[in-house]
Amino acid sequence: MTKQILVITGGSKGIGLATAKRFAEQGYEVVNLSRSPIPLASATQIPVDLADPQWTDGCREALLAAVKGAEQIVLVHNAGLLQGGAMQSVSASELQRSLQVNVVASLQLNQLLLPQMAAGSSILYVGSTLSEKAVPGSCAYVTAKHAVVGLMRASCQDLAGSGIHTACICPGFTDTEMLRDHVGNDQAVLDSIAGGVTFGRLIEPGEIADTLWFCASSPVINGAVLHANLGQVER
Repeated sequence: MTKQILVITGGSKGIGLATAKRFAEQGYEVVNLSRSPIPLASATQIPVDLADPQWTDGCREALLAAVKGAEQIVLVHNAGLLQGGAMQSVSASELQRSLQVNVVASLQLNQLLLPQMAAGSSILYVGSTLSEKAVPGSCAYVTAKHAVVGLMRASCQDLAGSGIHTACICPGFTDTEMLRDHVGNDQAVLDSIAGGVTFGRLIEPGEIADTLWFCASSPVINGAVLHANLGQVER
């Protein structure tokens, strides 16, 4: 049997956990990189703090050992940091932290794993609706998620001829712990958010996991930005 491995960041909850379960069901070995352990017995957990610019130093050997012999690696950059703050008030350190977690850590992980990735592998970035638009009061997050799209497009060009494909999947409002924490778990706010979607509901994490599964198996989408948002109402 082909040894297929999913390496995912932030796989302990939300979209990450749903994705880990989706790939495990399809026979993939799962390697999760996050601060919190993944509640999936079959997965390999490697604890990391992506906000630390030197985070790869403490996990390099364990990660390379976990992917050794893989014939296909699907790398999903899912971990993210959602910060508020307008452009007028966001500090340089806050922007740097957002860029480190959302963008720089992905580059570092790419460079660590690419020598182990054979043709047929893929690098998938989890962006956001805010990867190609903006809202007030989210300067650091908007900036970082725009940069994720840039990193994906650079990946596509720099990996030409390698047989490795890439895409950026941009979820809309998804019912995750991160979203609920961001709005103070206020159901009225969540209902209002759902009212801004043409389907009138939040996205389930499993729906984004299904989209990531499609992208992993579909090199035709190489270099693409896919918005998975149930159709947002334009105002």
